[in-house]
This record gives sequence, structure tokens and C-alpha cells, in this order.
Amino acid sequence: MRMPNMHWAFLFVVLLAHSCNGFYLPGSYMHTYSTGDKIFAKVNSLTSIETELPFSYYSLPYCKPDEGIKKSAENLGELLMGDQIDNSPYRFRMNVNESVYLCTTPPLSEHEVKLLKQRTRDLYQVNMILDNLPVMRYATQNGIKIQWTGFPVGYTPQNSNEDYIINHLKFTVLVHEYEGRGVEIIGTGEEGMGVISEGDKKAASGYEIVGFEVVPCSVKYDSETMIKLHKYDNITSPSCPLELEKSQIIRQQERVSFTYEVEFVKSDVRWPSRWDAYLKMEGARVHWFSILNSLMVIFFLAGIVFVIFLRTVRRDLTRYEELDKEAQAQMNEELSGWKLVVGDVFREPEHSKLLCVMIGDGVQITGMAAVTIVFAAFGFMSPASRGMLLTGMIILYLFLGIIAGYVAVRLWRTVKGTTEGWRSVSWSVACFFPGIVFVILTVLNFILWGSKSTGAIPISLYFILIALWFCISVPLTLLGGFFGTKAEPISYPVRTNQIPREIPERKYPSWLLVLGAGTLPFGTLFIELFFILSSIWLGRFYYVFGFLLIVLILLIVVCAEVSVVLTYMHLCVEDWRWWWKAFYASGSVALYVFLYSINYLVFDLQSLSGPVSAVLYLGYSLIMAVAIMLSTGTIGFGMSFYFVHYLFSSVKID
Repeated sequence: MRMPNMHWAFLFVVLLAHSCNGFYLPGSYMHTYSTGDKIFAKVNSLTSIETELPFSYYSLPYCKPDEGIKKSAENLGELLMGDQIDNSPYRFRMNVNESVYLCTTPPLSEHEVKLLKQRTRDLYQVNMILDNLPVMRYATQNGIKIQWTGFPVGYTPQNSNEDYIINHLKFTVLVHEYEGRGVEIIGTGEEGMGVISEGDKKAASGYEIVGFEVVPCSVKYDSETMIKLHKYDNITSPSCPLELEKSQIIRQQERVSFTYEVEFVKSDVRWPSRWDAYLKMEGARVHWFSILNSLMVIFFLAGIVFVIFLRTVRRDLTRYEELDKEAQAQMNEELSGWKLVVGDVFREPEHSKLLCVMIGDGVQITGMAAVTIVFAAFGFMSPASRGMLLTGMIILYLFLGIIAGYVAVRLWRTVKGTTEGWRSVSWSVACFFPGIVFVILTVLNFILWGSKSTGAIPISLYFILIALWFCISVPLTLLGGFFGTKAEPISYPVRTNQIPREIPERKYPSWLLVLGAGTLPFGTLFIELFFILSSIWLGRFYYVFGFLLIVLILLIVVCAEVSVVLTYMHLCVEDWRWWWKAFYASGSVALYVFLYSINYLVFDLQSLSGPVSAVLYLGYSLIMAVAIMLSTGTIGFGMSFYFVHYLFSSVKID
């Protein structure tokens, strides 16, 4: 009778895997332009994979807009990520191919030369945006064509001490001709649905931008000739010189002229598919095979462990229940094992308040991660909506405080048998993990402030975050704790003895087993961890949330099984102190995540330079590791608690 269930489970996994290449709901309205319409590009912060310190675009001597620098409205996630989107003087006219003069700088000062050289040698990239699409450039390395977002500030030729600035940009704007077909674009974003009248069709027609590419060049101009030109005057299109003598050197008292040209090319790519070029992952086949291989190994190992465990426990229970009461009493006296700790298995653990607090925070983090990944996997997190992923996670975390408070206080009441002290537990839940994050971010922020980076959190945002913390998260956590006091405590199936049972000595320390248990959950996680770290630190897009959802489900299953098996092993050797061991059996995966992050820093981020960048990297990695520890530890503890409760409620003991 179980075969149909297996078929349904297999079908579910196949459909889930298929959703990895599913749709997404784009995050901005579709804009159509008529021929000749003016479109202005925007500029984001300068970024580098060498330093991970973003800086403002206008910290370098670039041409400024006539109307002055205006910052775009940014959401919470963008501010925390260090984005600073400003307007720029780069003006395009739809379907008008032209080569344009922009401006000539005053003679470069010593400070400007030093700054330009430093940004060039640190491999800083200029990030430009047109119609919400980041500019993309293609490069060839070792015969392989690779794509990057942004273009370099400058370059340093091999075997040379001189640096050259990028001052001429060849843009290619891909456009798709759009004819109104009775469809109105509404609030869902780029693909919205709705009917418009025949008279509005003409207004909906035009050209939509579906691609934005650039070829950066360094061209030496005669400054005396160039300063006679006005902004947006047409010039003869220069070719990118190969000779260094014809490139613009970065040198004191040099005047740099900035120019650009644009070519509009018709494309068959339609608006909903315009992000495909950015989200297309190199080595997708390797990614698939790696994930599937990981899934098979984990299913195989987890299946073996689960089958062995079921057979062992079932045999113990069957043998125990087949005996009469006299034989059971004799068996209790003669045999060792989990049956002998019946009077101690639910004894209050050490530091029970800390355990309740960590479980509450773990529930909050797990809920936030699960809801975010599910929404992202089904396409509700568009890459066009910068910062929305982080903003959504923060909002979810704030409102899930009510569940965290409820779980922590109910567990506290179960362990203590009283509601006394529930306010302290609720306050601790509201302040434990956010407090750790706040301390680490404050230290990192002082480092960023010292470096004058746009990645530093503004003081105003600090007050906003503190206000969100104490005005939303804390009250909701206290409210959840109040509900926890009204809920019935979980009743234990057996009584606890007054005198604790002595635990037999063992040949090896139990923490070795606990640490070793974390390797199995880490095996499900480390492949996706590589792609996530690459997207964060190497500026790549991560948009395979379907894979991540499958990995999350596997991680939950494996964490639960590992903790249950380890708990059973400790009970079998008469060790009734299982509470913390169950938490750290699966929570120890965080240690391997942090060690892997260090390994990634040493071997994959070799370009990362300077102690400041390393401290930033390790600080953010530590926050990630703590969050993973609380989340996975909570999953393992919850399953172990259910298992122990079920196990001892299945045995009738007087």
C-alpha cells in the first residue's frame, strides 16, 4: 500500500526540481520609448572583489550632471548592501546612434591621481544602470568568453608602473519593438495582465530596452581641442587604441576628456526574458550534476541510518512490551540502555534559559529563511528589485518574533513547570541574536567609516534599525511570550527522580561524536554554499532558488535524523543529558560552514587584499555561521524532543 505514496513523493521532487528553471515576477514596470526619447543612465557604487569596500561613483573625478547629483530612493536592503544609486550625465536618445563628447576635467591634482591609481590597482568596477538593467561587458580569458557586470575604472598593463583611465565607452543598447496588443502593464511588474482599449494601444507601442552592453576604452585626446566643445556635441567615433602612447595615462596635471558612443540594435529578446543573460549560470550542467549527486548521497546515507534506527528501536520496544511486569522489573535491573534513564531523561538541563532563548531565535531564523526561499523559488524575488531580498528577510524576521516568543516561553514553562520569569526569557529572545548581529555590524561599520566607504551604515539608518527592533520585534516577542504562558505546557510521559542517576564513564568524550555529526548536514549544504559565497563576494547573480529550496528541505530532514540518532546513542549508554547534545549535533554544521568560509577566503578569494577586507569577510561569515547554528540546532532539538517524548510514552513503566 506504500507504493502510491512513493510515486507521489517522487513526482513532487521531480516537479520541485523542474521549478528551478521556473518563472519570476519581475520587479519594475515595463517602459516603452518612442524614437528620440531621452533616457539617462544611473550609476551605482564603485565595487571591487579585491577590497569589498564600495565607494561613491563621484568620489572620482568623473563628469557630473548639469542639474547636480541626485540620489535615487533606496530601500532598506540597498542601504545595508552599500548601494548608492545616483543620476549621471550619460544621455541616450532612443534609436539615435551617436558619438558624444561629455566633459574635460581640470588638471588632475595629486590627490585625484593617487585615488585613481589606487582604485585602478584595486580593480574597482563602475556599475552603470539603464532602465533598471546593469551594464554588461564581455571579456575573453584563456579562450573562454566570460561576462561581467560593470567596467573597470582603469587598467595597469603588464610589466608597467603606469595606469590608464577608461574615458571612452562604446555602448550597445538592445531594443525590442513592442506593439500594444490590448495588454496593460499593471502592478505585478513587467508581465502584468489586464485589458486596455483600442485607443490606448497606440500609446502602449514603442521600444523596450532588453539589453545594455559596453566596451570600455582608454583614448588620449588633445585637451586643448576638446575643451572648446560643449556637452553632448557630436564627435568622430574613435577606435580603441592598442598602443599605450594613444591611451589616456593617469598623471598629475593631465586633463582627461570623457566621451561615449551608443548604438541601438534590434533584438528578438522580449521584456520578460531580458534578465536571462544575467541569470544564466556558467557551468550549469556541473551545478546540476553536483546537486543531484549530493541529493543521492544524502538520501542513501539518511535512508540507511533511518532504517537501522527504526529496526533497533522497534526491536527494543517489542522485546520490552512482550515481557510481563515481573520480567520487566528484572530486565530493568539487569540490562543497561535507554530504559534505565527513564527517571532522568526529562531532568532540567544546565543553562535551561539559554537553551530556550536559542530555540526561540532558531525558530525565528528558520521561519524567515524558509518563507524567503519559498517565495524566491516561486519567482517573487526579482533581481530587478535591488535589495528586496534583504528587506523582505528583515521584515519577516521582525514579525516572526511573536512565534519565537511563544515557542521559547512554552518550552521554558515545560522545563520549569512554572511561568515565572517568562518576561526575562522573552526579552532575551528579542535581544540575543539581534544583539550579536548589532555588535558585529557596529564593529564592521567603524571600519567602513574609517575607510570612507559607501558600505558604511548611515547614522540615520542605525536609528531606523534600532526603532524597528524595539518598536516591532521586541513587543511582538513579548506578545508571543504572553501567549506562551497561556498555552498548556508539554506534559512528560514519565516522572523525574529526585536524585540524578550517575552517568557511566566512557572511553571517548561525547563532544567528538557531536562535532562529527555536523559533517552529514554540511554535505548537503556545501555545494550551494560555494555558489552563495560567490554571488556575495564575487559580484555574481544568484538566482537558483529552486535548488536552494531542495537543499533546505534536505537539510531539515538530515538535521532531524542526525540529532535523533545521536540522542538515541547517548541514551543507550545511559547518558541522560541529551538536551544540549541534540541541539549541537545538527548545530555543529555551523562550525564547518565557518571553516569552509575561511577556506573560501584563502583559496577562492585570493584577490582579496588587506586586513580590512579580511575582517569584513570574517565578520559577515560569523553572522552567517551563528544564524545557521541557531536554525539547524533548533531543527535537531525539536525532532529529538519529539522522539524522546514518543519513545518513553511508548513504554509502560511504573
